[in-house]
Amino acid sequence: MTSLADLLARSGTPAARMPAPRHAVSAEIWTAAAAALAHGAADLMGLWSDGASVYLALHAPDSGLAVLSLALEDGRYPSIGRHHPPAQRLERALRDLHGLVPVGLEDERPWLDHGVWGVRHPLGGAEARPRAPVPYAFLRAEGEPLHQIPVGPVHAGIIEPGHFRFSANGETVVRLEERLGYVHKGIDRLMLGADMARAGRLAARLSGDATVAWSFAFSRAVEAATGTEPPPRARALRGVMAELERIANHLGDIGAVCNDAAFSIMLAHCGILRETVLRAAQACFGHRLMMDAIVPGGLARDIAGEGAARIAAALAAIDAAFPRLVTLYDTSSSLQDRTVSTGRVSADLVRRFAAGGHVGRASGRRFDTRAALPYPPYDRLPVEPVVYEEGDVDARVRVRIGEVRQAQGLIRALLADLPDGPVLAPLAGGDGEGLALVESFRGDVLVWLRLAGGSVERAHLRDPSWFQWPLLEAAIEGNIVADFPLCNKSFNCSYSGHDL
Repeated sequence: MTSLADLLARSGTPAARMPAPRHAVSAEIWTAAAAALAHGAADLMGLWSDGASVYLALHAPDSGLAVLSLALEDGRYPSIGRHHPPAQRLERALRDLHGLVPVGLEDERPWLDHGVWGVRHPLGGAEARPRAPVPYAFLRAEGEPLHQIPVGPVHAGIIEPGHFRFSANGETVVRLEERLGYVHKGIDRLMLGADMARAGRLAARLSGDATVAWSFAFSRAVEAATGTEPPPRARALRGVMAELERIANHLGDIGAVCNDAAFSIMLAHCGILRETVLRAAQACFGHRLMMDAIVPGGLARDIAGEGAARIAAALAAIDAAFPRLVTLYDTSSSLQDRTVSTGRVSADLVRRFAAGGHVGRASGRRFDTRAALPYPPYDRLPVEPVVYEEGDVDARVRVRIGEVRQAQGLIRALLADLPDGPVLAPLAGGDGEGLALVESFRGDVLVWLRLAGGSVERAHLRDPSWFQWPLLEAAIEGNIVADFPLCNKSFNCSYSGHDL
């Protein structure tokens, strides 16, 4: 089995460093990389195109993060998904957006394009066409006595749209198939030609609940492209904001999972703690979600004068209340009956899909960008991933519980040693290629971009949900239909982040 290190050695001198090396490769090496993915020698981190080439981001412990690029021939390239199924949805999206043909991919159904765009292939030829919704060809499930249950895209609640097609035998789910793409915004297209301010605002709004992580990743990619080093104080405060965002979202998710198991008191109390964190964020950084606070070169604003004290008070409130809530969760048999052994995802599936965040770490995958590919400020604050093996709803809740506690310690350490000085440095240059991975509360987010003349020439943003949504289909199989909301919330994938 060829390792990623062997492939990189065969690929010659990198065409670019961003800071991960990018190798321009032949179709032979590209196909060998697909085989390496299929055999578990590397993890798929991203697949995108700039119109002239197709790009493949890979990670392996022995070689770190690397990118392969393959020049397109008449818009065609050898399919990765033919060998490695986790790439299939990415390749279907590339066909919708660019008109590219992944040679050998059997699934030719559109993915993001529902037939209601005014153009075909908006990042390619952008051919005008009438709006005509296209029925989606769901896969058939054979057997008796099966019936189908369509759910969504409109749901009973203030949540984003997505369609779920269940094939069930009585109450037992035999197959779930997802249909996403309803909130496609054209982020990659909107990025083209945007200056740093507009592009940064777009990145921050790809998935608003992870706005800090997306601004963090976008800014790091710009800094990699331009050779800019943000000031030490900005690096530390970026970590504070990222961990506050992690705490707020994990608290909300813990409460929401329990609420879907008819245990609403946990939702109420976790909601109070989440609100405490959001109010501290507002007082410190001028926005409850800290949106647009991280910018290329550092921060748009420094922490408020009493900010550290406000954060300390919020953490103290969590210290006082959260242990009792965890005990309540642990000792409520009616709640444990719903979460333990429900919605299990195998370690093998998680490894194959390189699923990050609580989905991956609840099934034994230890990958956490802060530890595996440390970046400031985590390069001086080692992070030990919170990992469970069971892979069920309960394990995904317990990963969140552990990360709430861990994030509190990281914030306290950062604030205790907060450097003085400015929070923004001017960009060192205007052109270049950059890539960054940042650990959001969901998992690793990826931003790649190319700058020309101080504007974005090309960009791609990849949400962790791309590799988590498919696993939800596996998690619900064999469970009852009534457990789907519980499983879905325990994943809490982003519709908006996935749909671009």
